Amino acid sequence: MVSAGLQKEENRKAFLEVFPTLAEEVLAELRKYNMPEDAYEWTKKMLYYNVPGGKLNRGISVVDTVRILKGDSATEDDIFKATVLGWLIEFLQAFFLVSDDIMDASITRRGQPCWYKTEGVGMVAINDAFILESCIYIFLKKYFKKTDYYIELVELFHEVTFQTELGQLCDLITAPEDNVDLSKFSIKKHQFIVIYKTAYYSFYLPVALAMHMVGIKNEEAFKQSHDILIPLGEYFQVQDDYLDCFGAPEVIGKIGTDIMDNKCSWLINQALDKANEDQRKVLDDNYGKKDAECEAKVKQLYNDLDIKAVYKKYEKDSFDDLNALIDKLDESVGVKKMVFTEFMDKIYKRTK
Repeated sequence: MVSAGLQKEENRKAFLEVFPTLAEEVLAELRKYNMPEDAYEWTKKMLYYNVPGGKLNRGISVVDTVRILKGDSATEDDIFKATVLGWLIEFLQAFFLVSDDIMDASITRRGQPCWYKTEGVGMVAINDAFILESCIYIFLKKYFKKTDYYIELVELFHEVTFQTELGQLCDLITAPEDNVDLSKFSIKKHQFIVIYKTAYYSFYLPVALAMHMVGIKNEEAFKQSHDILIPLGEYFQVQDDYLDCFGAPEVIGKIGTDIMDNKCSWLINQALDKANEDQRKVLDDNYGKKDAECEAKVKQLYNDLDIKAVYKKYEKDSFDDLNALIDKLDESVGVKKMVFTEFMDKIYKRTK
C-alpha cells in the first residue's frame, strides 16, 4: 500500500513529466510559421520560466478529480487528457501572473525575479502573456477537437478567464498601491474580488473541466459543484489573507506585504467594520505605507480588535457550512462527495 504522501509525490512527478511534451508542441507551432531562431529560443525560455514553477495544485486537481469520478475505469488516455487540461490551467495561471506582476509593479514571483523584471524582457512580457493564453486554445484544439465536449471546454476557459479579469479589475480600482482610500473597501467588495479573481479559476475550473471530461451533462451537477467550490475558494483566499499577516514567514515561504501594499484583504475589511473613530484614523494614517512602523501600528490594531478571534470563528463557521453543503450533495447527479472532501482536507487549518 503506497502512503498518501508518496502517492501525492508520484502524481506530481507524473504531472510534471508531461510539460516538456507540451512545450515542444508550442515550439513546433513556431516552426510551422518559420519563426526566426531568436524568437524560438525566447519562447522556449519564457515557457519554462513561467509555467511549471508553482505548486501546481490547480492542474493536479483536474487529474485527482478524474481519478475520483472514474475510479478503476480511468484509462491511461483519461489520465493523460486530464493532465493536459490541468496544464492548461497552469498556462492560464501563468498568463494571469505575468500580467498581474506588471500591473502591481511586483519584483519577485516564486522566489525569482518576475518575468518582466528579467534582463532584456521588460514590456515584451505583455505579449508573452498573450502567447501563454493562446496556448490554451492550441492544445484544446489538438487534444479535444474530436470529443463531444470540446465546445464546453472552450467556453468554460473563456468564461472563467473573463470572470478572473473582472475580479482583477475590481481589485485594481479598489486598492491601487499609490492611492490609499479605505472608504472604497468593504466586506462585500472583498468577497466579490476573491470570488471572481481566485475562486472561479482555482477551484471551480479544475472540477468543471474534469466533469466535462468524464461525460457529466447534468446541469444540476455543475450547479451543486459550483455552490460548494465558490465558497471553498473564498475560504481559501481568506486563509491566504490571514497567513500573509499572521503566518510564520519560514512556514509560508514569504514575508507578508498586504498591509504595505494597500491590499483589499479580509483583515483590513474586518478591522474597518469593527473600528471606532480613533481606530479608523490609525488605519487611515498607516495602511498602505511602505514603512515598517506604520505596518506595526496596523498589526497592533488588528490585535487590539482581536481579528485573530474573528478569523478563528470564520474558519470554524466556514468549515461547518461547507461540510453541510457537501453532506447535502446528491451523488445521483453524477458527482461524488469525495471530490470536495479532498479539497477540504488539503486546505482546512493549513499553515502555508
